[in-house]
Amino acid sequence: MLKGIIFDMDGVIIDSEPSHAMAALDALKTLNVSATLDYPYGFIGSTTEHMLKTMIKDFDLDISVDALHMLYKDCLASRINTEGYIPVPFVQQLIKHLHQKGFLLAIASSSTPEEIQAVTKALDIYPYFTKLVSGATVANPKPAPDVFLKAVNELGLRLDECIIIEDSFNGVKAACTARIPVIGYVNPNSGNQDLSKAQILIEGFEEIDAPFLNRVYQRYHNIPLTITDSNRLLIKEIPLEDIPLLLDIYRNPSVNEFLPEIQAAALNSLEDITEKHKAYIGSMYHFYGFGLWGVYLKESGRLIGQCGFEQHSIEGEDVIELGFLLDSKYHGSGYGIEAVTAVINYAFSSLDINLISALTNPLNQASICLLLKAGFQYVKTILKDKEEYSLYTLAK
Repeated sequence: MLKGIIFDMDGVIIDSEPSHAMAALDALKTLNVSATLDYPYGFIGSTTEHMLKTMIKDFDLDISVDALHMLYKDCLASRINTEGYIPVPFVQQLIKHLHQKGFLLAIASSSTPEEIQAVTKALDIYPYFTKLVSGATVANPKPAPDVFLKAVNELGLRLDECIIIEDSFNGVKAACTARIPVIGYVNPNSGNQDLSKAQILIEGFEEIDAPFLNRVYQRYHNIPLTITDSNRLLIKEIPLEDIPLLLDIYRNPSVNEFLPEIQAAALNSLEDITEKHKAYIGSMYHFYGFGLWGVYLKESGRLIGQCGFEQHSIEGEDVIELGFLLDSKYHGSGYGIEAVTAVINYAFSSLDINLISALTNPLNQASICLLLKAGFQYVKTILKDKEEYSLYTLAK
């Protein structure tokens, strides 16, 4: 279960990377050394101490680390006095939202403890964080995982109860080494960072919330997602352990009468259909973010059917097609329209879907009634695999 959210600070909470980079160049300029902006950007995600030691080595500077640190801090303070702390848009709202949802929050930053405290107090987010952890207090800076491991430990959590938000290559690498799922924030002011190892990339914090973080966490740990719900039903991704029950439903003649694809699937062995569902989880649930989900009773947790969407070609046109079936024991109970309505609402509100198609056998009166009740309109009759089907559509 996701319990802790760990934030990097520079480039994630404040847009400080340009200020830090320019302060490093200002310090070098004071020492009569010229460098391009690419040089300090190469240290994003690492500690200030590591950057300063490398600067002394790279430019053969006749100055101690402590003296260079003082010069750098003076240059940075001058810029902050002029520019102030610039928060990343919407991150303060996200932090407050996650705190209200009961998550434990920590900062694990390469900045000093004093800098982290100053930033959080200036942005009025200090009370929301349980722990503030500086890379200066651990043996090895990012890309080593030390600062994240310390943050998890100080939160009193396990590694598998946390998720990280980072904007740098070093930070993402550190998170991956710690085996903690990481969200990569693509901050244009953080330079050209390789965030490809992150579980997902975001371009702004207005697009994420607690459910989003939970989905990323569950994907990483291969936990089936709950997609949506209704009064009596849960619509969820189907785990492998429920395949035997699904196969029993497929083999029911009252279920598969008008569904030739289900009739064909019902002929498979349990081993074969389980292997196919393993591939389906990766190709549909994980890649597309939709598929045929399981319909579960809220009260008992029992799987009673399937409902959802797949991308198909109808007369040469790619469409999003609705699919649904219920165990015959639950026919006539209103579960069908309840499930279909729930997934349609989810598709229009949470997926980039504006038009849903549905095919049904013209003799399948129960299916036709359900589609009409859900708001679908008849379009035409088509041929598919030499069989006639009625095509219905529903626009957002």
